[in-house]
Amino acid sequence: MKIIDDQLVNRMMKDRLVRTSITKDSFLYFFHFYYAHYVKYETADFQKEIIHNLEKSPTENLYIVAFRGSGKSTMVTTAYPIWSILGKQQKKFCIIFCQTKAQAKQHMMNIRNELEDNDLLKRDLGPFQEESDEWGSHSLVFSKHGARITVASTDQSIRGLRHNEYRPDLIICDDVEDVQSTKTREGREKTYHWLRGEVLPAGDRTSRLIIVGNLLHEDSLLMRIKEEVNQSRTSGVFKQYPLLDEQDNCLWPGKYPTVKEIEEEKLKIASEISWQREYLLRIIPSDDQVIYPEWIQYYDELPGDKHRGYRGTYAGVDLAISSKDTADFTAVVFAHVYSRCDKLRIYILPNPIMQKLNFPAQVDLMKNVKSTVMKGSQDTLFVESVAYQEALPQMLEFHGVEAEAIKPKGDKRTRLSLTSMSIKSGLIKFPRQGCEKLIEQLVGFGVEKHDDLADAFSLLINATLEKHADDGTIIMMWVGGIPSDDDVLYYRDYVDVE
Repeated sequence: MKIIDDQLVNRMMKDRLVRTSITKDSFLYFFHFYYAHYVKYETADFQKEIIHNLEKSPTENLYIVAFRGSGKSTMVTTAYPIWSILGKQQKKFCIIFCQTKAQAKQHMMNIRNELEDNDLLKRDLGPFQEESDEWGSHSLVFSKHGARITVASTDQSIRGLRHNEYRPDLIICDDVEDVQSTKTREGREKTYHWLRGEVLPAGDRTSRLIIVGNLLHEDSLLMRIKEEVNQSRTSGVFKQYPLLDEQDNCLWPGKYPTVKEIEEEKLKIASEISWQREYLLRIIPSDDQVIYPEWIQYYDELPGDKHRGYRGTYAGVDLAISSKDTADFTAVVFAHVYSRCDKLRIYILPNPIMQKLNFPAQVDLMKNVKSTVMKGSQDTLFVESVAYQEALPQMLEFHGVEAEAIKPKGDKRTRLSLTSMSIKSGLIKFPRQGCEKLIEQLVGFGVEKHDDLADAFSLLINATLEKHADDGTIIMMWVGGIPSDDDVLYYRDYVDVE
């Protein structure tokens, strides 16, 4: 069904006053009239909802996550800035951010081409002129409306940027993150602080922020904003539109009327991961996933500390440096370790600790752990020793709590990778219940928002393997990267250590 019937379209084509009066009040009509060449399929309900949220308020912040090919960038980044100036919102200075200069240049070309090739739009909005500034950003200036649209990349400074007396009153961020930039915490922090420290202060109290993108990581910019909106710490509306909803209903039946069209679209995608992430909006680890869920092996009962091979209760401690909300957690993972003729076995205990603690509380926690969970002479507490964290083993020693200080080798991913063959081989077993959060962090490493339990786990396992390497239990090593079934494994022969 057409949004604008042919009779009204003809009137609008002939009479500038008719078309401007209609399209000024309605972005829905504006888009389907001036941008009708983009409308190749029946407009979906979710697209109408996006348009409604764009037009209903000049100041309400809006955050949109939608599947690839949904038309979100066409509506939000190409058409809406023009309507925000020409329409009833009367914006004066729109700035659009992209991740790279090449993307910024492409967005500017898309907007300029519309103005150059769309005679009615050019007649109603023009004249315009293109400018570039000392930062390399590009602008279109509309003298008739006293307005400007500027496109820039995230690495370009906008401090003090103005158009005449106007600070940016519409700020649009379109795909300012990608898989690579969200892979590290440093990259995610950089983008978040860029938004809070550079972008938002560039506007004023009534400026509108719109962010369009995808869900790339549990701790990505849009996921942080989603959490802030849900907790009412950030104002605005967050909308998420996967191609298929939870009941597998297609959100755009006009483009994908049957399962056949969806399957054909899926065949065009390079990998299952890309399909899940870009079309179904599921946050999953990238191709370099460290631990796979099918590797996890469970136990129902512990052998117990009377087992002849019982070596003790071991614990790995990953320390946070602060108890602030923004800090990491202090995490402790426990295990029973067995090693006799039947080889080394590590049974992870349920209910690991994950808390936000300051330094005195960390000391108290370790003292309590040592006096309750780890009372035996053979029990061993491994504590990471690096920078600030070196103080804890020293303080524990002062309080009579014995702990082994472990200097980590390699980065977090490497340290977790060193445990992967032990997990896959069944050397490490997990309780059927009580370690869900730990397993989530292991399987979702690089995607999960927190990795403190995973860090404590890798510290525990690698220190345990190294501790028992000399007693003939087992050594596992491999050449480079994350091991697979085809990797070269070097085993030391098992010996009877009784």
